Amino acid sequence: MIEIRIHGRGGQGSVTAAELMAVAAFDDGKEAQAFPAFGVERRGAPVLAFCRINDKPIRIRSQIYSPDYVIVQDPTLLETVDVLSGLKPDGTVLINTERPASELGLDTEARVVTFPATQIALEELGRPIMNTAVLGAFSGVSGAMSFEAIERSIRGRFSDELGEKNVRAAQRAYDLMKEQAK
Repeated sequence: MIEIRIHGRGGQGSVTAAELMAVAAFDDGKEAQAFPAFGVERRGAPVLAFCRINDKPIRIRSQIYSPDYVIVQDPTLLETVDVLSGLKPDGTVLINTERPASELGLDTEARVVTFPATQIALEELGRPIMNTAVLGAFSGVSGAMSFEAIERSIRGRFSDELGEKNVRAAQRAYDLMKEQAK
């Protein structure tokens, strides 16, 4: 089973990202769960969303405490939230920032991957809502679901021009991750 924890701020689409991730995994023939952790949410407040993906039925229903992947949508959270808490040593943290991983000073054995999701979102959507770019990047880094499934999940959620813009954002992030892996 692959467990993913998404750290973001209210209004950035963390919950939607987890839902679209689960839909894409299901579309690829896998079992999936997506769920948020709610507290005193308001726009800008730190939020958590989770996703589990497995080839077999998922019986567990708890929060994810030892994720394989951590996604950080807002790099300012690195200063205020222990985003690395419980991350498996062989896990991956995917961070939305234009800074290279070596400049972040993270104390972890896990792989740290950075990418400019906000920049991609601004260029493709005209707004700093980077959840679909995060989906593309996650697919490119993890291989947990196909990009085609990501694309279908985005088109199922967003129609017409908005759907096309979100698919382009996801595709750019996916391609960037594949290029970095070479």
